Amino acid sequence: MPGVQYQVKIITDFAAAHNLRNFRGKCENLHGHNWKVEVVLRGDRLDESGVLMDFGELKEATREILTALDHQYLNDLAYFKERNPSSEYIAQYLFERLSERLNRDYCRIFQVSAWESANSCATYFGENLG
Repeated sequence: MPGVQYQVKIITDFAAAHNLRNFRGKCENLHGHNWKVEVVLRGDRLDESGVLMDFGELKEATREILTALDHQYLNDLAYFKERNPSSEYIAQYLFERLSERLNRDYCRIFQVSAWESANSCATYFGENLG
């Protein structure tokens, strides 16, 4: 998308517990967060309705994907068996699944941020930084 002109963002949340394996710090202990998630979609044109993507569609897809994480012990989920359920990997997990569902020829998921507190987040950009 050479001429990116539009961007939309939604913010939602979920609650989950996790611990970071081989971390050597307090986050190695079982604990939980009320995560905030930001999803940013970018594109170079609008659809026939004059929108990049219906906010409802973006929110629904995000909520459906978050259902697998909400009120779960993240370490038990298949995706996190071989990788720590860090904010970075949670953002990547969401980015990959949202991209599979929502990317179009004129718009793509640009970034996903996973906030574990009001002051700390990790953002995944996928191939968008290349």
